[in-house]
Amino acid sequence: MASIDTTFQEPKTKTQLSPAARRRRYSFITGSVLVNLLLLLLLILTVVPFLYMVFSAFKPNTEIFGTPITLLPRNPTLDNMKALLTQFPFARWMLNTAIVAIGGTITSLLLSSLAGFAFAKYDFRLKNLLFTLMLVTLLIPPQVLQIPQFEVIRELHWFNTYQSLIIPRAVGAFGIFLMRQYTTTVPNEILDSARVDGASEFAIWWRVVLPLVRPGLAVLGILSFTGLWNDFYWPLVVTTDPSMFVANLGIAALVGPYDYQYGILLSGAVLASLPIILMFLIFQRQFIAGLTQGAVK
Repeated sequence: MASIDTTFQEPKTKTQLSPAARRRRYSFITGSVLVNLLLLLLLILTVVPFLYMVFSAFKPNTEIFGTPITLLPRNPTLDNMKALLTQFPFARWMLNTAIVAIGGTITSLLLSSLAGFAFAKYDFRLKNLLFTLMLVTLLIPPQVLQIPQFEVIRELHWFNTYQSLIIPRAVGAFGIFLMRQYTTTVPNEILDSARVDGASEFAIWWRVVLPLVRPGLAVLGILSFTGLWNDFYWPLVVTTDPSMFVANLGIAALVGPYDYQYGILLSGAVLASLPIILMFLIFQRQFIAGLTQGAVK
């Protein structure tokens, strides 16, 4: 009787990659490694200065300017934070910034969504012309409009007021365009059903359209809040009273011609950046969903 060979034999059907497939695989792996290394480098260049700012806020001035430069504080101190909150009206500056950012964001959301609803769902004379002229304003540098806006604020006697900080930045062409694009995705049949049920046009916008365009509202809200919170130039133009300074303007005022208290300045920068970070962490899901809506069918 013939013996049976029980040794393991490698299957003869094992597939072998062709030279072209191996080159493509090698190129893909190499490209992925290079892209990841580039992203890591950009991450380091972005995060390290921010971390240095945060840690330096707890360093004395002598250590900030000392050598060798260190990331972590050798002698941590809260003196910078205490001096910022006791010697300067920083709490008032943060309150002013919050009022301007929140008030401007709410106003921008309401007006932009209303205008976007009108451009998307209504037919009226010169509609396309008005929409085109509105988009053309995106090509105008903001600096060109500073003098006319300054004259308007002067005539209305709005210097050192919240109106001057909020109203000129309340609504823009980009916000209207963004909300118009989102509103066009709302089916007309839903709006017609609401009209049949007796809803007014304002009720249709408030109760039907706004809930359906929440991703767009989230994107516009975060962009508006961030822009208003980080604004520096316009508050510098329309405010001269230190009690009406926003955070960025107040922090810049901490640098005097003869005294540079960088520890106090960095403490203010850290506290002023916290609301933006917290807002993004809270609304990042809505923000990403709003940016990617329509990318996947």
